[in-house]
Amino acid sequence: MIILWIVLGIVVVLAFWLAGAYNGFVSLKNRAKEAWADIDVQLKRRYDLIPNLVETVKGYATHESQAFENVTKARSAAMGATSVAGHAEAENMLTGALKSIFAISEAYPDLKANENFLQLQRELGDTEDKIQAARRFYNQNVMQLNTSIESFPGNLVAGAFKFTNMELFQLSESESAAKEPVKVSFK
Repeated sequence: MIILWIVLGIVVVLAFWLAGAYNGFVSLKNRAKEAWADIDVQLKRRYDLIPNLVETVKGYATHESQAFENVTKARSAAMGATSVAGHAEAENMLTGALKSIFAISEAYPDLKANENFLQLQRELGDTEDKIQAARRFYNQNVMQLNTSIESFPGNLVAGAFKFTNMELFQLSESESAAKEPVKVSFK
């Protein structure tokens, strides 16, 4: 009889541990999804600012159509990205294209003094900072989830319930321009 109670006690403890481990994975996964949603909100804000920026610069630098086309293509690619890696690649392209727009503005003192352009620069700079903070938060949550999935004994629960690693949102190592936010201050 005592052995039956011991076995029953072990089964109950294992059941509680299993439920706790499963709920922990669900919580980690949902936090990572929420963190991605924060990135998505900031990226959409960035995408909404870009057409206004391009139109403002176009008014001063009409002959720079190639740069405007590059920004438009990069924005479209970024908005159409469906995976974390796809977003990272598209954001790298968009960052490079935006840098060319800001480089163009250097040649036009009237543009640099335009209040609308200055406001867009401030908003874009603020958005870039928020994207960077959201990316750090997302990567931290994904790292915690991935570590839990790969660590023993959590890997047994993760494998049994098919929890899988999530991708980190990393910028390309080969593109140095993407490692730093778009510089939006011209003084």
